[in-house]
Amino acid sequence: MPGGRLTHEDRQGIGAGLAEGLGYAEIARRLGRPTSTVSREVARNGGTDGYRADRALRATERRARRRAPALAAPRPHDELDRDELRCFAEQFVALLVETGLPGMASRVLVRLFLTDSGGLTAADLVGQLRVSPASVSKAVSYLEGLEMVRRERDPGRRRERYVVDDDVWLRAWTRDTRTTATWADTARRGAGIVGTGTPAGVRLDHMGQFFATLSDDMAGGPSGVDDALTLLAALVHTRAPADVGQLATGLGWSAERVADALRHAGPDRISPAQRAALAA
Repeated sequence: MPGGRLTHEDRQGIGAGLAEGLGYAEIARRLGRPTSTVSREVARNGGTDGYRADRALRATERRARRRAPALAAPRPHDELDRDELRCFAEQFVALLVETGLPGMASRVLVRLFLTDSGGLTAADLVGQLRVSPASVSKAVSYLEGLEMVRRERDPGRRRERYVVDDDVWLRAWTRDTRTTATWADTARRGAGIVGTGTPAGVRLDHMGQFFATLSDDMAGGPSGVDDALTLLAALVHTRAPADVGQLATGLGWSAERVADALRHAGPDRISPAQRAALAA
């Protein structure tokens, strides 16, 4: 059954599929299993290059024998199951790859995230990932270009450490906001060149409107949409019209924050046809 435990034959099928160079989805389809089941099985038992069916079966049996009771106390950090950590790291890497980040850059970034200090040297990464220094250097340069990793001098030594900061996602958000605004400007400029009355111009104009709206939302920061939802909830609660001053006083916000929330929840979010239908 799809949700049942893997049999030894299933594991042999996984091993054979990996040897053929098949992806997790194709192997899972052949076995009639969820793709996530196959990916976890491989990640917990040596990865795509080191998976062996017999070894995986023995490891599973060992884990089953030493599995703690359901009400056992949580394990301390230093006793964390290495197989579980490896599995999580593989899934984290896969998620980053799905977003478009190259595989080696994803592996480097995950290693940095899973290190308590948030930083590793090139030698550390080469040893942990078992890749060449050139591969690490290329991946780090790529991540530096995205402002996701920075270099710092290792205290007391000449070598450098590669560091991921706590605000890495905020900086990524800011960078993407700038990129989205550029897409909007480019599309609008193209619509003006080819003519807004032409089919190509209409497509470009729609594209420009879409990215302009998206850029405005992103420029408000991750909390912009939350503020808009809070504002709408306040209006529903009062069941009466309210001006900016009343809303600011009731919510304990500044007038500027209320105005920004109103912009995010403004009428531009619905089309003219939708407004007409709601007014009917």
